[in-house]
Order: sequence, then C-alpha cells, then structure tokens
Amino acid sequence: MTNTYLEELKSIIESRLALIQPNETLIQESKGSLEIPTLLKIALKNEMEATIVGAKWVGNTPETFCKLVFAKQVGDEAKHYRLIEDRLKDLGVDLINFDPLAPDLSPLTKHLLSLKTTIEKAAGGPFARESIAVVKNEQFLNLLDERGDIETENLYRNTIQKDEAYHKQLGETLLKKLIKTKEDFLLAKQAIDSTLDLAEELTKQAAEKKGIVNAPGC
Repeated sequence: MTNTYLEELKSIIESRLALIQPNETLIQESKGSLEIPTLLKIALKNEMEATIVGAKWVGNTPETFCKLVFAKQVGDEAKHYRLIEDRLKDLGVDLINFDPLAPDLSPLTKHLLSLKTTIEKAAGGPFARESIAVVKNEQFLNLLDERGDIETENLYRNTIQKDEAYHKQLGETLLKKLIKTKEDFLLAKQAIDSTLDLAEELTKQAAEKKGIVNAPGC
C-alpha cells in the first residue's frame, strides 16, 4: 500500500508544479526587468533559509535516517550559498553588507519551520519544496541561456540543479519509509498541499507586485 500512496503523492506534485510559475503575460511584461545579480541575491536568501530549515530539523527530528537526509540537505544548501556568493563576487557584486535573511524569513520558510511531525517535514520539505526548486531552477536556466550567462548556467546545471533533484529523490525515499497507513498518507498530503498553495500564492505575488519572474529556487 505504501507504494500506492507514494505514487498518488507524486501525481499530486506533478499535476500542480505547472502552477508554480507566473503566467506568460507577466513573463513577457517583466522580461529583462531584473538583472542576474539581483536574482542571484534572491537565490542566496533561498539557500540560507533552506539551510536553516534543514538544521532545525536535524535537531528536532527523532528518526536517525531522517536526520541524515536533512543533514545532507544542509550541507548541500550551504555549499550552494558559497558557490553563488563566489559567482556574485566574480560579477563584481559587493556583498559585505548583504544580509540574506533581511528583513525577515520568507512565509514559506516560516511555514516549513511550523511543521511538527516527521512525515510533514519530509513531505513539505525535501519532497514538495525541492520539487518546486527543480522547476524554478529550470525556469532560471532558461533565462540564463537567453541572456548568454554561460558561467552561471553551468553552475546551476552541473551542480545546484543536480543536488536539488537528488534532494527530491531523498524526500521520496523518506516518505516510502514513513507512510504506513492512510492517516500517514493524509498527513503527508496535507503538508504537500499547504506548501504548494503557499508557493503558488507567493510566486503570483512576486510577479505581480515586484516583477520577479524566473527567480531560482533552492
């Protein structure tokens, strides 16, 4: 039964990922409005917040095999932060006074930190959020290709995107181990739905209010 539950959760994710992007009209209206360094600063915030979430979960999750998955993600997200930071320095961006957590944690990060059970964390974090990250990074890669930023594109395509796809696979592995009953399945589904609902709304707000489209994930 566990495999059936997991396949249903994967189907839910895939059917909704298309909504984690602004509509084509907004993309065309906003195209070129934000420079790559600005989008990479957004990426720094995403990576730092993902690091914080994973570190918190390492400390407050009882299952050892889950702690190890969250720890792997912490290390990768921290690595991504440093790589993006180095890329920004190569582009001549001064980050001395840059605070990736200013002015506050994002609503999505606050939501993830509010998840209590291990099933909710696995479903909302590595499974749902990293699925979103893969989609957003692919959109960002398309933008980098259009603008001819080969070095940043190589960084994302060869390192960051591969890591995020692996995190998503780890999320699937966790859920396969954790979901044993229909109640477990429903708890995971609720965490996925709430995470995707919020991500969809934040994506829409970023495009409509700030002109931010094709920003990378984490």
